[in-house]
Amino acid sequence: MAELWDIYNENREKTGETIERGGKRTLKDGEFHLVVHVWIKNSEGKYLISQRSASRPTFPLEWECVGGSVTAGEDSLTGALRETLEEVGITLDPEKGSVVFTKIRRVIGGKPFRDILDVWLFEYDGDADLTKATTPDEVSDVRWMSKDEIKALYNEGKFVRNLVYFFSDIAN
Repeated sequence: MAELWDIYNENREKTGETIERGGKRTLKDGEFHLVVHVWIKNSEGKYLISQRSASRPTFPLEWECVGGSVTAGEDSLTGALRETLEEVGITLDPEKGSVVFTKIRRVIGGKPFRDILDVWLFEYDGDADLTKATTPDEVSDVRWMSKDEIKALYNEGKFVRNLVYFFSDIAN
């Protein structure tokens, strides 16, 4: 089944239109879709990061936070909770999360991107269970890591580069 996204304008207002992910129609100038990044932190100050599976078309086997596109009819929180369950098998408490920042991304790496990114931070003490992930082909491994351990992965080129904001905006 095709994944549909709501189309938003620059003011984060839904236009009433949807677009099919990977479909023929592309987002035009001034149109955006909503994306979430979900950082999960435990009481020891460690962050849950996941390793992308080898079959992923972009950044295979690199480490990252949970994230993805918000589907049509969802709000940002609902999308963040769904993506977390899909990717790492965790049901987060919505009361233990908040948006750290939001930004419009028009271009990434010289290519049109056209999304509105909400970055979430959730508190969670527990384990990830990839056997409970509803899309088990996306993630190959999960680990709790400190900021320094994540920085080492980044310096080794094993952490998704566009998540560099983690060091200044999440784990500061």
